[in-house]
Amino acid sequence: MTIKDIAAYCDVSVSTVSRVLNDHPDVSPQVRELVNEAIRKLHYVPNNSARSLVSSRSTAIGVVSRGVDNPFLSSLIRVLSREIHDRGYTMVLHQIPTQADEVQAAAMLEREKKLLGVIFLGGRFNYTEDELRQLTVPFVCCTYTNTFGDLREDAYSSVSIRDEAEAGRAVRHLVDHGHRRIAVVLDDPADNSIGQLRFQGYRQALEACGIAYDPALAVITGDYDMGAVYAGVCALIDSGAEFTALLAISDALAIAAIKALTDRGLSVPGDCSVIAIDGLEISRYTVPTLTTLCQPAEDMARESVEMLVSLIEGTGSHRHMLVQTTLRPGGSVARRAE
Repeated sequence: MTIKDIAAYCDVSVSTVSRVLNDHPDVSPQVRELVNEAIRKLHYVPNNSARSLVSSRSTAIGVVSRGVDNPFLSSLIRVLSREIHDRGYTMVLHQIPTQADEVQAAAMLEREKKLLGVIFLGGRFNYTEDELRQLTVPFVCCTYTNTFGDLREDAYSSVSIRDEAEAGRAVRHLVDHGHRRIAVVLDDPADNSIGQLRFQGYRQALEACGIAYDPALAVITGDYDMGAVYAGVCALIDSGAEFTALLAISDALAIAAIKALTDRGLSVPGDCSVIAIDGLEISRYTVPTLTTLCQPAEDMARESVEMLVSLIEGTGSHRHMLVQTTLRPGGSVARRAE
């Protein structure tokens, strides 16, 4: 009689039986009673020496989050923690500044914590095969993929949106509402990352709609600092540039942009419509409510854990999943008056 037999008898997972045996609190009373009853009925006797051996093995999965102030990544971390725990593993979270090297951080964490695998959040889009040799465990890129690097597709896994396409979708939504003078707020148009991809999507959509790109309408902050965005949008307004809509490449940047527009005496969406990409919960409570393309954070986190666990347990292979955003209409986009 083994723990697998108990799990099969109760129609629950092995990790659930293990949590009952180890008296973990995160098991419902009904399931706990079901498992304990099966243990009594089947006369199961835990093998303490085997359990001791198993417990000495690592169950750690590393989550390396790049950008400690990124609210979208914070929402993912909550889901990752739950999903990793529910599969019988433990999460080791390591948050690093945007300027830090997440691969080096993960390699050090792998050695120190005996990680079985790594999930990267908000990392670079340009990894090379040489630098990834520092890692000896499987990894998944969550929220991005290796667009600008030279990794083979069968060397890693990823879950992401199509950043260019989604930015283009946001622009077309504004154009469909009669806007043609569309500003953009981003960190860096040549950062080999989300900023570059979403900026490319912005420009491609303008071109496809027959609208010339005007560099005077690009607010480039150099980072994701909301203060820099506020100052940049104020400067754009003060310059006298004409625009009736604005695309921010993230909800956080949009929130700062709305504040700048309002403080300069412009109404949103009366004078300027605003749209963004992310879907932060906090952006539901802006005035007006932000119109945004919501990334499916729950699905992205769950799929990332599922991918990594299948690699750790030898039941799967590397794959890449592209997910779509969902338009969440708010009050920040209006049809332009003719």
